[in-house]
This record gives sequence, C-alpha cells and structure tokens, in this order.
Amino acid sequence: MRSFILTLLGALALLQGGCATGEIVRTRIQEGMSKQQVISELGNPDGFQRSGEYEALLYSNRLISGWSWDRTDYTIILQNGQVAQYGTGQVRQNSPNTLILVPLR
Repeated sequence: MRSFILTLLGALALLQGGCATGEIVRTRIQEGMSKQQVISELGNPDGFQRSGEYEALLYSNRLISGWSWDRTDYTIILQNGQVAQYGTGQVRQNSPNTLILVPLR
C-alpha cells in the first residue's frame, strides 16, 4: 500500500510539473527578456531557426492546460537577443532577415 501511495504521489508531481511549464510561458515570459533569461525559465529549446537579427526558439509540447492532455508547441522569437514575440503559432519569414509568429487558427 505504501508503495502504491508513493507511486501515485510521484505521478501527480510529474503531472503538476507539466502543467507548470505552460503556465511559466504565459506568466513569466515577457517581451524584452534576454535569451538567457528565457532558457533559465524554460530550459534549452527543442529547436531553433535564425534569420538575420532574429532567432526563433521552439519548445515542443510544453503547454498542458489544467488536467487536460492537450499539448501545444510554444515559440519565442528574439530580435537582437531579446524577446520580441512569443506564443503558439508557426514561424514564418516575413521578409529577408525577418521572422514573425503567425497564430494558429
């Protein structure tokens, strides 16, 4: 019985940690933050893209809302090393050396 309770508590802690990541993006990531500040909050990105002075950091499957199992990728767009835009969506090259985040519909 004790083993079952410890396993259950461990599983709940993992679920809560997953929920917290999406919450961190929504509440702690702000325009103007440095790349290092973003990485200290979210960890290393799962991918990135560069274009001129822009860099897009991709965080895959980082949003779990409440007790839902819905997952969403987050992208942080940096301009000159600082957060210019962030959220869900697709990264597109707007013009040479410019990246934008297009929201998903």
